[in-house]
Amino acid sequence: MKIVDVKTHVVSTAWRNLTYVRVLTDEGIEGVGEVRMINHTDALVGYLAEAVPNHVIGHDPRNIEDIVRRMYLNDYARPGEIAMSAIATIEMACWDIFGKSVGLPVYQLLGGAVRDKIKAYANGWYTVERTPEEFHAAAKRAVARGYHALKFDPFGAGFYELERGERVKIIGLVEAVRDAIGPEAEIMLEMHGRFNPVTAVAMAQELARFDPSWVEEPVPPENLVALKKASEQITVPVATGERIHSRYDFRELLELQAADIIQPDITHIGGILETKKIAAWADAYYVLVAPHNVGGAVATAAALHFAASTPNFKIQEHFNDFAEEWVKKLAPGNPEVVDGYFALPQGPGLGVTLDLDEVARHPRQHVFFNLYDEDWHKRQTIKEG
Repeated sequence: MKIVDVKTHVVSTAWRNLTYVRVLTDEGIEGVGEVRMINHTDALVGYLAEAVPNHVIGHDPRNIEDIVRRMYLNDYARPGEIAMSAIATIEMACWDIFGKSVGLPVYQLLGGAVRDKIKAYANGWYTVERTPEEFHAAAKRAVARGYHALKFDPFGAGFYELERGERVKIIGLVEAVRDAIGPEAEIMLEMHGRFNPVTAVAMAQELARFDPSWVEEPVPPENLVALKKASEQITVPVATGERIHSRYDFRELLELQAADIIQPDITHIGGILETKKIAAWADAYYVLVAPHNVGGAVATAAALHFAASTPNFKIQEHFNDFAEEWVKKLAPGNPEVVDGYFALPQGPGLGVTLDLDEVARHPRQHVFFNLYDEDWHKRQTIKEG
């Protein structure tokens, strides 16, 4: 079997571009990958246009390690987010092809299932006014959809420091969510790398009484020593890793023992197998893995196959129950969240099928996401023109 073509399709939602990559073979078996790039979609598509003819076309899609190695080693500058995201889309499409070719779901090719259901948490549910009343009502709606764990960023457009009045507002938002969902459901506090260590520690201490399951990216991701400084003083678990793009950068994080939970994004770190390797490494440090996932249905499918087959997996992020309804229609086939869990994915390969007619109904638009805009959390970023 040989790869004969690779096609890309960009779909725009209200706040994110979803890039789908179809890998076509001479035997008629097709695989699909996906990535959501923040403000770098053209760079991704341009990279694929150069890399695919040199490293992908003509190769057997079942030789996944070889294709990934070619794409990685032959990027002379050494891959960052864009190249590793491109590699990931090709890699997960190749797993999709491999599974279809033998009639098995991908997780069985990765060693089989180690659990019979996959715990999930909701994100993107709080696209409302930033008031305790609105957050309270939105949290109740999320729980009513079957989630027992919610993640949110209550910190507005904060950067490095916070005014005292803003701190009081943040505490009120978290208190409202905890009141809405009760003591047994989980909350995760997303800091989005906003703060200097002293502010991150202060806010974590203030919010610890609401029993968060973790605080995420308390400091900017570039300085892992600063993360270590903060994590040594934060009394709740610390999670990070969505903006780390290679196993070599995860090495420093693990050796510093600066986080309790790592969050590699399968679509930004080279794919499913690379994430499995990092998870195995983390297991040696007794660190759990909760993959970042802000993609559509294909990215979610890849995450579910990883989760099914990874012993130190913790919980899976999911946005698409709180996005446009048609996002899940782009690639139907995933299980739904029921009583806080996904069932194991079914069907050969990734178990989803890209609907090209649905893709065509949602062409690319000008989407620019800025985490430091006021009301960024409403996730309405399509620009005119």
